[in-house]
Amino acid sequence: MAVEADVLSELRRLRTRIPQLTGSLAASADGLVLAQDLPDAESEGLAALTAAALGVAHRMVDTARRGEFCELLVRGADGYVATYAAGPSAVLTLLADDRANVGRLHLEGRRSGARIAELVAAQADADPVAHTPGRTTAASDATAPADPGRTLGTLPLRVPQQSRHRLRPDTGG
Repeated sequence: MAVEADVLSELRRLRTRIPQLTGSLAASADGLVLAQDLPDAESEGLAALTAAALGVAHRMVDTARRGEFCELLVRGADGYVATYAAGPSAVLTLLADDRANVGRLHLEGRRSGARIAELVAAQADADPVAHTPGRTTAASDATAPADPGRTLGTLPLRVPQQSRHRLRPDTGG
């Protein structure tokens, strides 16, 4: 697929703009790898975790009424994991060491996310059968998403269980 080569090229350009970047991954919002520039990490596992984090982030901004999801930053002892929306159906995840300038990481991550969104949208317009990033386009592939109306990367609403403990009326004792 041409979009994969273009996205990989964008990931490599991103690495030259941010020297502290240790890896990058573009994936569909449901966790399929689109392109990756990860020297040591397992791309499929990171894509799946990104999809899970994306689902939680979508629910969090929705519950807090903060608009559409834009980005998520996680800081570990050895560096950062930053996730950026790349249109409605893709996501960009960046790994950076602990010396990274977070402002620069955000600036470049947002720009690359927007560029990847354009590339994915252009591919979807050119080949409507392959509307899902990472999906094969063979004519025999008749697999459709389980719920086409559901936004990718969201989790079903879970209603908390009601407490079984009830307050006893005051006996006036």
